Amino acid sequence: MNTVNIKKILLSSVIFFAALAAFSQQKKDALVEYRAGRYESAIKICEQEIANNPQNIDSHCVLCWSLVRNRQYAAGEQRATEARKLAPTDVRLIEILGEAKFYLGKNAAAMELFQQYVENAKNGARLGNAYYYMGEIYIRQAKYQHADIAMTASVHTEPLVDYWWTRCGYAREMAGSYASALEAYNKALELNSAQTDAARGKERVSAKLR
Repeated sequence: MNTVNIKKILLSSVIFFAALAAFSQQKKDALVEYRAGRYESAIKICEQEIANNPQNIDSHCVLCWSLVRNRQYAAGEQRATEARKLAPTDVRLIEILGEAKFYLGKNAAAMELFQQYVENAKNGARLGNAYYYMGEIYIRQAKYQHADIAMTASVHTEPLVDYWWTRCGYAREMAGSYASALEAYNKALELNSAQTDAARGKERVSAKLR
């Protein structure tokens, strides 16, 4: 093999691996952008990835997460519904579709999806989210004991989210469980002393316990 051919092979290899690295970086960037809160950027990257490979379920998931976090709930619902035609049992799509429907006020459909997620994703990364949204739906429906159970599950799954503890306290307060509501409000304030809703809730239930 002469020197010219060797150089051509080396050049082709360099171009191939550079293109592969760029593609891999692009895939990574969508999730990085999402986690950094740059949702519009993540959406654009995912759209390009899906155009290149419509079967890329990871891209569909990050796209839907980004749309919902960007408050594009109708678009998130539509895209998650379409993606589920490709992967109907993917728990990530089930959960994010539930979130989109929750924000659109479609409580019954959202609840069904969150229940599916809880049943099928025992150690899912968004298990706490699913329980939290279930609790919020029960609060909307004035089913406060059910809300207490769901919110308690959410804070046990992810115990460092002060807002969830606040909402757990509210569900317990509305259910008439003032002592346990006080515990939840205290936990919220322990995590975030500036949590004003928890402070107000603590005042209310403390007065009732006197």
